[in-house]
Amino acid sequence: MNIHLWTKHLINLSILSIAATAANAGDSGTLDAKVRAANGRFENVAAATAEGYAPIPCASGITGGAMGIHYVNAGYLKDDAVDLAKPEAVMYEPMADGKLKLVAVEYITSKGPASLEGQLFNFNSAPNRYGLGPFYELHVWAWKKNPTGTFADMNPNVSCEAMKMGG
Repeated sequence: MNIHLWTKHLINLSILSIAATAANAGDSGTLDAKVRAANGRFENVAAATAEGYAPIPCASGITGGAMGIHYVNAGYLKDDAVDLAKPEAVMYEPMADGKLKLVAVEYITSKGPASLEGQLFNFNSAPNRYGLGPFYELHVWAWKKNPTGTFADMNPNVSCEAMKMGG
């Protein structure tokens, strides 16, 4: 292959690589949209409690940021099923006015490796701070942008500070 054809081949490969990267980046947007559509009812925390979700304390990161207050459905946590419309936890950020703002959901299963719509879950070994056996989890920051990634555990733009000020 002459140098001109080789250069053209490399350019074509680069274009394909960029297109594939853009398509993969779009996957998180698609999953975000699906999560929002399937779980928008939880914008009102009363919907979560009506469906059997109960709060656990606000979770902050060691190096900053937080996950917020998790409302956990114990039944979903035990069944190991991964269902887009039935997240094991619904996550809220406490606001200064005392309200809770929906920021994300979390899917949890002990069966793995696990994925949702092609997005792989993170593995948590035991012992862990939750007192659970080993499990797989996936956070989806569908309502509040997370600069560290749509599927990252902690969000540097979320805080538990309003909880400390309020009580």
